[in-house]
Amino acid sequence: MKVLSVNAGLPREVMWHGRSVTTGIFKEPVQSRVALRKLNLDGDGQADLSVHGGEYKAVYCYPRVHYDYWKRELPPRELPTGIFGENFTVEGLLEESVHLGDRFSVGSAEVVVTQPRLPCYKLGIRFGADDMVKRFFISGRTGFYLAVAKEGEVGAGDEISVISRDDNRVSVSEITRLYAAKRYSDADVGGVKRALRVEALPESWKEYFRQRLERAFG
Repeated sequence: MKVLSVNAGLPREVMWHGRSVTTGIFKEPVQSRVALRKLNLDGDGQADLSVHGGEYKAVYCYPRVHYDYWKRELPPRELPTGIFGENFTVEGLLEESVHLGDRFSVGSAEVVVTQPRLPCYKLGIRFGADDMVKRFFISGRTGFYLAVAKEGEVGAGDEISVISRDDNRVSVSEITRLYAAKRYSDADVGGVKRALRVEALPESWKEYFRQRLERAFG
């Protein structure tokens, strides 16, 4: 497991549907090692801090293998590294095998998996297509966010090593499915209860699932 590319970019203004929008989704590979701090990478920034960045979204990871899928889905579009807005383009980490609360070392830093990405309209801006948001989410190829447990330096080529796995074993793909599911089976309820025990899962997610359980069972 490794970081293939570290990508960063500062917010910029772009025109979208006749109005000016500020977005930080335009990321490009960084050639040198970069300081990873509690809230983000040095040289990286987010436009709307109410939904992007912050402690639980300090780093966004996207698996490199998904690029192959999107090249088939979006011919003949070029897909430069970082086009999905990710900070780390990674190898060997997938939504099915990475769990909320899993802790990894990368470079001299330590990180914790917190949540999948729920794409907003700015992904559509990056691709110049409104339907990209829906296509991205439905594909299940969401990538995932990391919190920074220990600050350090990171760079392309760094190995990603497991420090610990969360005991609740809620994968990124499972939490995404539970988020979108219209109805819950008994097994789904068990999955939600496990997710609620994950310390790394942000409170906003936990509150969403508590409300889903309350509506379902009173």
